[in-house]
Amino acid sequence: MSRFFSEKYEGLSPYVPGEQPRGGRKFVKLNTNESPFPPSPKAVAAGIEAVNGLNLYSDPSCIELRRKASDVFGVGADNITCANGSDEVLNFAFSAFCDCGTPAVFPDVTYGFYPVFAAQNRVPFKEIPLKEDFSVDVERMAAEKGTLFIANPNAPTGVALSLEAIRFLLESDASRMVVVDEAYVDFGAESAVGLVGKYENLLVTQTFSKSRSMAGARLGFGFAQERVIADIETLRNSVNPYNVNSVTQAMGAGALEDEAYTRENCLVIEKNRDELSAYLKRRGFLLTDSKANFVFAAHPKIGGVGFYLKLRERGILVRHFGRPERIVDYNRITVGSREQTDVFEKAVDGILEEIL
Repeated sequence: MSRFFSEKYEGLSPYVPGEQPRGGRKFVKLNTNESPFPPSPKAVAAGIEAVNGLNLYSDPSCIELRRKASDVFGVGADNITCANGSDEVLNFAFSAFCDCGTPAVFPDVTYGFYPVFAAQNRVPFKEIPLKEDFSVDVERMAAEKGTLFIANPNAPTGVALSLEAIRFLLESDASRMVVVDEAYVDFGAESAVGLVGKYENLLVTQTFSKSRSMAGARLGFGFAQERVIADIETLRNSVNPYNVNSVTQAMGAGALEDEAYTRENCLVIEKNRDELSAYLKRRGFLLTDSKANFVFAAHPKIGGVGFYLKLRERGILVRHFGRPERIVDYNRITVGSREQTDVFEKAVDGILEEIL
């Protein structure tokens, strides 16, 4: 860092994204949980049309996009905030609902951005260990004082909580916020958006990066009661009121007009996930019960780093996490197309032939 960088960020360790291939080598990219499908044709058409208006600022209220989302998600437009990816909503939540007296609380194995958001916003945080089966310890989470952050399904494990468990967390202490990060909810888990009208202390985030094939467009939503949305909007308008560009807004609205396309793609991913899981189990891998568009797998005969590197040598990228210690033998593998899965399985067969 330079000598001008503020000392308040001296210990900040930034989030490390999954590897993005550079140069001429082609990889089968199963490391960042992107969709193997293109965006909806309606989204693409809307985005192309919107390009002609880029000489003007985007609508800071995202009103048309929020109206479309209101119809799809069954909440009022005033219960929705739009953001540059759900990460932006999450960052605002750490800023708005945590401070020195209100720490952030989240599992020890979860989305790696949570401790970064906490550190960047200079708020204390506490990590609650997952249970032995990698499920969230709901009772221990409920007993903590502070704002709870729950990725549901969790990342990188893919394990999901029931709505009953979410209700328990909300009702265990109505004086604190519960933030439910639903980046992967469309692949088989239950969404908590329908609980927004009942619980004042609930904020739900979702993204268009996974199920709606718009990772490169950067679009996310926050759902909550109006006063909580107003809190987020105060921060958003203090940082960047034009945070969602015109093309992304138009594409988001187009995608929401094509829910059948989204649902069809999600069903294909779920089918491919189940088939991939069955294959890995036959080959001796240990897996969590993932409800996301990825699987979390370990093999007792090869370490996580070794398996990751052998796949990379064969032109396949998956995601390995070096910490905490309890997951170092696991890799997170994005569920891709059937063709990508076939390439992956052939590579795994070759690797296992070498070591067994």
